[in-house]
Amino acid sequence: MKHITCWLDFISPYAYLAFEKLPEALLGHSYSMDYKPVLFAGLLKHHGQLGPAEIAGKRDWTYRQVLWLAHSHGVTMQMPAAHPFNPLALLRLALACGDASGRVNRYVCETVLRHVWRGGTDVADPARLQALAAQLQPAQDPAGEAVKARLKANTEEAIAQGLFGVPTFAVDDKLFWGFDALPMLRAYLAGDGWFAGHWQDAAARPAAITRIVKTDPRVSP
Repeated sequence: MKHITCWLDFISPYAYLAFEKLPEALLGHSYSMDYKPVLFAGLLKHHGQLGPAEIAGKRDWTYRQVLWLAHSHGVTMQMPAAHPFNPLALLRLALACGDASGRVNRYVCETVLRHVWRGGTDVADPARLQALAAQLQPAQDPAGEAVKARLKANTEEAIAQGLFGVPTFAVDDKLFWGFDALPMLRAYLAGDGWFAGHWQDAAARPAAITRIVKTDPRVSP
């Protein structure tokens, strides 16, 4: 049985789509799953990148694409009233419901993701956040230092493992990034022979040119 770690940030519509379709995508395979929230902005800062929603044109395309993907895959989805938003309160709430290793269970992830991606409402509305916390009943204080440290540790661990985006599914020594990687993840669990050689070979190309990209100071954890 393979063990999979799902790294996610609730701000990501692709994380929501992947989460909703994950049981169907891996149906018939034996696996265990951990869910670990991370701060996507922390990954972006580390790699000197902007998020898709911070780039004109790409932002519009991203929203159109994720709504189309939801429609075509039969996933209920509405954009929140504003996006991007600050996900810290949601990440800390989820981790306050989890364990000391920074893992949370599927129910907590599902509840928070659906808070964001269903209904088209204001994610940060105080009344809605209060109701969400009442539903989840965290065992720890989401604003406490222990929870804040856990989110930082998760994000640093993700960076150390080579993550650059969410959702990412880590199994063995391999990282599968994005909603569209679910069929590839399934094939790996099924023992597809492609991975024996092509996985390493595909990444072994030398770079013919390297650009210097300035880090945007707006990207902060």
